[in-house]
Amino acid sequence: MAMTSSVPYLLRALYDWILDNRCTPYVVINALDGDTSVPQDFVKDGQIVLNISPSAIRDLQMGDESIQFSGRFAGIRHEIHAPMHAVMAIYANENGQGMWFPKAEDAPEPPSGKKRKKGSPDLKVIK
Repeated sequence: MAMTSSVPYLLRALYDWILDNRCTPYVVINALDGDTSVPQDFVKDGQIVLNISPSAIRDLQMGDESIQFSGRFAGIRHEIHAPMHAVMAIYANENGQGMWFPKAEDAPEPPSGKKRKKGSPDLKVIK
């Protein structure tokens, strides 16, 4: 059975966790994705790092398909939109704790040939 992406759920949970710990949530977005709308002057190496704390942005919406909000860059208001597949990471600016989201094609292969205890769980990456 195919499941939906876990990224939107993890993104929302980590956002809340970062705020609950009085830290500043930042997201890393793949700015080269064709469906992404970000201010290009702030893109570096094809990525943009954005502060998404409530004091830095307005109207944050983290849906199942995308993240969107309004923010100011050099005093100019921009509407930011990024599909979930373009979200690369979320982390706390103060300590770097958070999560990088692997691309589907970069997902690690399950370990093979390792001996395990009888009855221990066997986890596999499902593509």
